Amino acid sequence: MRGRRPVYCLPFPSLPQPTRCGIFLSCTGQATTKQCLLDQGQRAPLSQTEDAHSLAAIDLGSNSFHMIVGRLQNEQVQLIDRLREPVRLAEGLTADHNLEDHVAERALDCLQRFGQRIRDLPVGNVRAVGTNTLRRAQAASGFLDQAQEALGQRIDIISGIEEARLVYLGVAHSLADAGGRRLVVDIGGGSTEVIIGEGFQPIQLESLYMGCVGMSQRFFADGSIEKSAMKNAILAARLELQASKQTFKRIGWTTATGSSGTIRAIRDVVREAGWSDNGITAESLKKLRSALVEFGHTDKIGFEAISADRRPVFAGGVAVLSAVFHALKIDRMLHSSGALREGLLYDLLGRIQHQDIREATLQSIVERYHVDLEQAKRVEETALSLAKQCADAWNMEASSTFQWLRWAALTHEIGLVIAHSQYHKHGGYLLEYADLPGFTQRDQRILALLVRHHRRKLRKAIFENIPPDQTDYSIRLIALLRLSVLLHRSRSHRNTRDIRVTATADSIKLIFPDGWIKEHPLTTADLNAEKKNLAAVGIKLKIA
Repeated sequence: MRGRRPVYCLPFPSLPQPTRCGIFLSCTGQATTKQCLLDQGQRAPLSQTEDAHSLAAIDLGSNSFHMIVGRLQNEQVQLIDRLREPVRLAEGLTADHNLEDHVAERALDCLQRFGQRIRDLPVGNVRAVGTNTLRRAQAASGFLDQAQEALGQRIDIISGIEEARLVYLGVAHSLADAGGRRLVVDIGGGSTEVIIGEGFQPIQLESLYMGCVGMSQRFFADGSIEKSAMKNAILAARLELQASKQTFKRIGWTTATGSSGTIRAIRDVVREAGWSDNGITAESLKKLRSALVEFGHTDKIGFEAISADRRPVFAGGVAVLSAVFHALKIDRMLHSSGALREGLLYDLLGRIQHQDIREATLQSIVERYHVDLEQAKRVEETALSLAKQCADAWNMEASSTFQWLRWAALTHEIGLVIAHSQYHKHGGYLLEYADLPGFTQRDQRILALLVRHHRRKLRKAIFENIPPDQTDYSIRLIALLRLSVLLHRSRSHRNTRDIRVTATADSIKLIFPDGWIKEHPLTTADLNAEKKNLAAVGIKLKIA
């Protein structure tokens, strides 16, 4: 990380040498570089069959797993491959948030097949995300680790709001911009995303806890489709929409667009039946509900447009869409081929081209919480200087290290908007639980950890939930940030570029210019006090 003369010495256990994974990422066994769950910034060597312009996006949904592969040509993404498997993950989620063995096995088999397809792609050109069911399952089961090993890639768990943002991005790239605001609805297996946006910019995002799998399990569990069950399912979905419908109606929209397989299947059915030749209408939905009740059972659904794997969850999807139509007073909805996976692909492309939405998100946070940008910049510059000098000794990957230190420096004082007392705790809480577009749950936890512990006491227990092979790395990042904050306690334009740093596996030493320590008694006192804090997490700090 950085440093100039020896001033501190921190004791850090040595990191494993074989692989240099990014922050808080784990590698599985004897995996190759490609198989490691690497940071997005790292890349594997290119194969003879794929080039640096190939990208892959993987959507691990509650109903189906999707993967698309595209190639960048003339600043446009050309899709070259598409895979879908009806895994129905939500069906196997138990009350204690574990996955039933047969469902987990089905999912892992699918991921192994997906893994083969992307094996030769550069690691940094692949992104996989999990949605509603994995959000609920990850904490209580080891499925996520098994899934990452099967796929050979890291899997990011994203929030419902982030899912909505990516859905809108995918839809916006699939449609011509006709001007005006558009309403986008995506019905997944475990959740439904509702978005209003204009152009490529979402305006209002909502993720609702209702999907085709969940609603089908709740109201059509035995496969029977009764009129009363359909009515109750629609009512339950309308209740989910109750809190947000007025906001959406107030903002307004010009066109309504649906994405996802559920809405596409509904569109195909109403067209097949001759109820609507131009999208889905409220009247065609009404006729579809009556037809489903008349069929009486999912096994007896007689529409050729519905695939066999979708029939068990189709009634639940129809109920959800019917509720959306009713609550938002929609007359007609068209369908877009773009969805979460396409949005994920374009978001990944933006990161590769250094147009990371996370940068815009943090800029928004800076403005919202009235961050002192001059102080943030001072802390950032010092943290990066220290990091550069420590990088080799601490075996830190420069790109990911600098990124996290820069982001942490930018946001470390956001808690001041709440109160000065314990502001580091306030800041950590805001970063962990706020809706931050572009950030995964993992990203937010990392940033929150750094901000939460940039001052005050350190305890080894803080790192209990971090994988053992990643503990040293996280401690080192926090140490660099803490030292940088201490060096700028006066909030003045103090020159820290002449501070030299040396480090060993378990120590850091700060070496100041002649006379510096005598001229800065308060900073010296702070650094001496910091020795005890860093020692609590295994770091020896020395000042010279």
